[in-house]
Amino acid sequence: MTIDLTTEAIAKLSPQELISTLRQVDPADPALNDVDIDVIARGIDPKKLGRDEFADLLDALGALADGGADLDLAKMDPQNFARIISRASKDQIEAVTSRRGLRERVLDEVFRRMEVHFRSERAGATRAVVHFRLTGGFDGDDVYEAVIENAECAINKGGTRDPRAVVTLGPVEFLKLATGNASAPVLFMTGKLKVKGDLGFAAGFMSLFNIPKA
Repeated sequence: MTIDLTTEAIAKLSPQELISTLRQVDPADPALNDVDIDVIARGIDPKKLGRDEFADLLDALGALADGGADLDLAKMDPQNFARIISRASKDQIEAVTSRRGLRERVLDEVFRRMEVHFRSERAGATRAVVHFRLTGGFDGDDVYEAVIENAECAINKGGTRDPRAVVTLGPVEFLKLATGNASAPVLFMTGKLKVKGDLGFAAGFMSLFNIPKA
């Protein structure tokens, strides 16, 4: 089918029409070669989407990316990604993280971006391992490991080394924190973020990264 996903065209589509269009497009359609994930992102306002429509939209984009279309979340500008998360409600993010496959896709992408946005000049000679335990996974907590050494950050799924600190929080709170839409001290004081191990180091950990501004 012929599609038009320019900024102007997206603006004219209702949320349901946009989701329906993305679901109908063949990932191999040459027309997708001219579609920019950031153009779609700029046309997305979660506040105009229902609880499940936000998840439906990310699912549709993910399916196209899996089919070979150049619409992977990894290509989305950090500010656009942060804006979308900032405008998404708690219920909408819960809908995303309660879907098998979509939960992993979004969390994997956020942790991948942590490697990219690591501020090596702030790390100095720091050598440390931090485990993030994200509650509510399908097979127990999802664990991601951040290894800081040689002025670099490497992310692993699961734990491979003894951690200096273990940070436990829900996926909604983590996504808000990682996109600059939540405060670690506030989450900690309200019991939504828990730390085991070196509390002082964990408190300053996010300062080692460039947090995008929505």
